[in-house]
Amino acid sequence: MTALRDLHKDDKPREKLLNKGVEALKNEELLAILLGSGVKGKDVRKLAREIVTLMDSHFDKLSDRSLSLSKGNGVQSTDQLTLEKLCEIHGLGQAKASQILASMELSKRYLIRSNKRITSAEDVYDELKSFTNKSQEHFLTITLDGASHIINTRTVFIGTLNQSLVHPREVFADAIADRAAGIIIAHNHPSGTLDASRADMEVTRRLKEVSKLVGIELLDHVILARDGYYSFADEGLL
Repeated sequence: MTALRDLHKDDKPREKLLNKGVEALKNEELLAILLGSGVKGKDVRKLAREIVTLMDSHFDKLSDRSLSLSKGNGVQSTDQLTLEKLCEIHGLGQAKASQILASMELSKRYLIRSNKRITSAEDVYDELKSFTNKSQEHFLTITLDGASHIINTRTVFIGTLNQSLVHPREVFADAIADRAAGIIIAHNHPSGTLDASRADMEVTRRLKEVSKLVGIELLDHVILARDGYYSFADEGLL
């Protein structure tokens, strides 16, 4: 394999990206850019190729496992691409291995998010169900595009819900930055009750008024609890 330093300038990964676009790069070239440099005795392209080979093997196993499960074979495995497995590659330390895992996780999260749609309060509950086990109240926002796909999910604040804490600026600033078409607000009730309090009602009314001013529709306010949810939209309160 030709060493990176011996490649023509236009064939080096960064220059190739600039001249031809990121889609033109091979997997090992993308990874070489992420790694930045090789290690003693191993060019970055060779290191990247070894990592790609390991990753390809890992995802091939996942594909085979998914096929077996779809056929009802009940195949199960805990095989994962871990920091330890990456570090088994000679010359790849924890820092670079962590960069690779972090970039993969970030990509996965955005790919999942880009395909997820919210069409009902039940979808909101499924998306935020992990917050039903929190011991403190969390006030959350979900920003949506025009096709109801999730753009982002954020925790705005943690604490007891009241009008003074839920400032419209904090709620809608990110939605405006996201160029969102709609927004859903939600908060959990650690007590487990699904009744909307007076503060819940007032906060919803206030944010509904602001949503009209900024042109981002408030689609729902969902109260989350371990045993279910309460939707202001479903109750006709929006």
